[in-house]
Order: sequence, then structure tokens, then C-alpha cells
Amino acid sequence: MSAQRALAALIFLLAISEVPGRVHASNQSQSAEPAGDWFTYSGSYRSERYSALTQIAAANVTRLQVAWAYQCGGAGSVEATPLAANGLIYLTCPPASVVALSPQTGRAVWKWTRTLPQGVITVGFGRTNRGVAIAGDNVYFGTLDGKLVALDAHSGIERWTVPVAENAEGYSITAAPLAIEGKIVVGVSGGEAGVRGFLDAYDAATGKRVWRFWTVPGTGEEGNESWSGDSWRRGGGTTWLTGSYDPQLKLLYWGTGNPAPWNGDARTGDNLYTSSLVAVNLETGQLRWYFQFTPHDTHDWDANQIPVLIDAEIGGRRRALVVTANRNGFYYVLDRATGEFLAGSEYARQTWATGLDANGRPLVRPGTEPTEAGVLVYPSLQGATNWGSPAYSPRTGMFYVAAREMGSIYYKARKVEYHPRAYYTGMTERALDEEASGAIRALDAVSGRKTWEFPLPSPPWCGVLATAGGLVFSGSNEGNFFALDASSGRPLWSFQTGSFIHAAPMTFMVNGSQHVAIASGNALFVFALAAAQ
Repeated sequence: MSAQRALAALIFLLAISEVPGRVHASNQSQSAEPAGDWFTYSGSYRSERYSALTQIAAANVTRLQVAWAYQCGGAGSVEATPLAANGLIYLTCPPASVVALSPQTGRAVWKWTRTLPQGVITVGFGRTNRGVAIAGDNVYFGTLDGKLVALDAHSGIERWTVPVAENAEGYSITAAPLAIEGKIVVGVSGGEAGVRGFLDAYDAATGKRVWRFWTVPGTGEEGNESWSGDSWRRGGGTTWLTGSYDPQLKLLYWGTGNPAPWNGDARTGDNLYTSSLVAVNLETGQLRWYFQFTPHDTHDWDANQIPVLIDAEIGGRRRALVVTANRNGFYYVLDRATGEFLAGSEYARQTWATGLDANGRPLVRPGTEPTEAGVLVYPSLQGATNWGSPAYSPRTGMFYVAAREMGSIYYKARKVEYHPRAYYTGMTERALDEEASGAIRALDAVSGRKTWEFPLPSPPWCGVLATAGGLVFSGSNEGNFFALDASSGRPLWSFQTGSFIHAAPMTFMVNGSQHVAIASGNALFVFALAAAQ
């Protein structure tokens, strides 16, 4: 046994007395049920980021206090959502570590770190990671140098590592993988480096690649005609956030990134399947349908925002839906079996379109394309929302989103050229930070109509959590972690973490006590109810 494996096993044995009885994460039904685990990045395959736990509720949330905190150490901010399974909390720490923590105390049971090669490329994003996936006794982790790693969930011992993509070409992995029915589905980052995006599935036991879906179709493939010349070869469309899954339809729903370069002069056409939602068959990796939110995107409004699966009545008929608040400022309601556009509306300020047509295609205003002199457009390059996860409560029927109110002056370069290991954009912006603000907004999930909002002093990067206790949790750049009444948006409780919050909350149960967790700065804070006086 290697020294690293022996040390991991020793740490696990020393800490096991703190860990409650283990429950193996199921590949078949991963959701935040009252049993109290949080098995996957968004809490369930539906990506509602909703918990049925009710112990923490509007009537007692003021009693929340810090139960424990874990400091990752090192540089970089924690952007991960921790998972709760197997009697442990699994957290990723930047740039390339996975740590298993005792849910009672926050004590580290084991920690695994990948040594990154010198000169690892991260063009267009920080050296961060947003989480792991769990299937059975394995934890799965994507690395900045483009590898997928399987670790023993109880000891942290490395079981296998497989290459996903070449970091030397600009590819990286920052998203949490998704574990489904014996497969590990993982996306890639690197659009600003001029890569060609794809989505992969790997065998959970062996790491063998099962299929690959290219988000930018190649020569002879349907959709390639939407690219001029060979611009598709470096067309972007990366898959850098975690998707959703419908087990009845056997469909994955995954958002795709902006086309590359940002400057659209050399890539005329709609540029499929960038800035889109794609529905892909889990077994084969074949495309079932797509919906493109921003054809020929020239503002970096990628569509990686988390797609949320809901069931609701429309026109007197029960429909299986996928809903999303897009970076371009519009909220969309689609049929998740066919991709049919059912509704769409603005949820934040936007000035680039007069609306959406009957098929959901934007009606673009003239004069909103980037120019050499610069043109003011809302939203900013960072979008009306970004990667912070939304939430949906079946209890209220509301969709909760961290909205960003900011415009930018967009400048286009006269010429754009590709150079390896460098930005491939040909466009820049001057964000109007001085007038920017944000809000947590509650939308009617079917109509998109705003129900309430909770104002924030700056555009947020935090995600949202909804619970059956009638609460919505979120955070701010100023370090406030807060709970709102899910029906009215009334503030009920807050805690100053001391650093910015660039992550999404989750909740879990341990020893009969509900806890809520949020990453802030370089630390994970975990809260529980104080004893009633």
C-alpha cells in the first residue's frame, strides 16, 4: 500500500466514530428527500434545488446559528455545493482538492488533492471547481487539467483517472459531474480559448467513455450549415455547468455556452448548438431536440444556466416542462419532451430585443451589435443571471432566481485571430458597475410574471435554495447569508459571513437535526437551530 493510501485509510479509521450510519447514494433516485441527504449538485435530477425538509421554518429560522465551519485554506474562493451522502459531507476546495467532512463537527475525515501540471490553462475562468458526483461507493471529480477521477467515497483512495480533454488546447473541467444509472456525465470549460464544446458520458465502474455529444456539429452533421466556413472547429459551446435529467424520457437537459469568438464577423449564421438547451438521450448521446435562446450570440450570453424540470398545468392540460432564466434577460418555459416553446418573458432589464416571436426566437433591435465605437446594451456581458443556481418550490409554484441589473458598452475589435493558450474573443466591454444592482426574484413558474423581489446592493453571484419550511436561502457579494419568506420575500434572518458568497446553499439532516450550508470566501459555513429558550 502506498503512503498516500495508508494515510487516507488511517485518517478514515480515526474519524469513523464521528460518522453516523452510512446510506449508499442511489443511482436511481437522487433527490433531497426528508431522509436528509443531498445527493447531487442541484439536490435532485430535476434541479429544483428544493428540499422537503421542514424542521427549519419561517417560525423558527431566527434561531439559526453556526454549527461549524471548515476552512479550505490556500488561494481561491469556494464555489462548490457540498454533497451529503454515505454519512459524510463532500466538498471541493480550489483548485483541485476533494475533502470528506464529518457532518456533526466539520472535522476532515479524508482529503485528496490532484497535483496540477505547471502552466495549466484556465482561459476565461478562475481556478475553481463546483462540486462532485456520487454513485454507490465512489465520488467523481473533474480537474482543471481535463481529467475525470473516481475516488473511494469512504477513504478518498483514488480508484481510476481518465483523460476527458486536452488542457493544452484550452479545455478544462470546473462543473460537478452528474451520476445517472451507471454513467458519469461531465461537461467542459474553455470556450474563451477557442475550443469546440462537447458533453461526455463515462462508465461509472471503469471510467470507459460511453459516448460523446459535440455541441458544435462537424462537417456533414445536421446544424453544421449554421456555421460559415470552418469556423465551427473553434466554435465554443462549452458545457460548463451541471445539467438535469428526466428518467421517464431518458433525456439529459444541458445548457451550452456562447459561440467563439465573441466577435461574430467570421462565423455568420445561427451557430448551432451554442447558447442553447440541448436534450440528449442518456443511453446513446444522440440529440433529441434543441432550443437556441440567442442565435448568433455576440454578447457572451451563454445558456449554461441550470434547467429546472417542473410539472404544471398550461391551458387546462398537465405538462412536463423545463424552465430556465437565461443570461440574455428572458425567462423561458418549454415542453421537455419536444422542446416546444410555450412561454417567455423578461425577468430583468434588457434592451437588445423587442420580445420573442411565437417560436421563442428573439426579435433583435437594430443597432445592438457590438461596434468599434461601442454600443450600450442591457444586460452586461455577465448577463441578467449567470451560473448561480435557481430554485423552484412546488409548494409555492414559484421560480427563484438571483437577478443581475447591469448594462455594458460592448466594443468589437477590427480583427480577431486565434492564438493557442490565449483569449479568442475579439470583443470586450465596459460594464456600468456604478449603477449596477441585483435582486432575488420570485417568478410564477408558468407565466414568468414577477411575484416579489428582494433587492441587493450589487449583482449577485450566489445561488438559491427553497425549502418546504417556507423559506428561500441566498447570499450576497457583501457576505450576507439570508433567509426570506418563500411566499412574500420578507426577510426573516441573516448572518454576516465576512466574505463574498459565490456559491449555492444546500441543506441536510444529521442526527435528527436539519442543517443549512453555504460556502463563503474560502470557507464552508454550516448552520443549525439553537435550542429553544
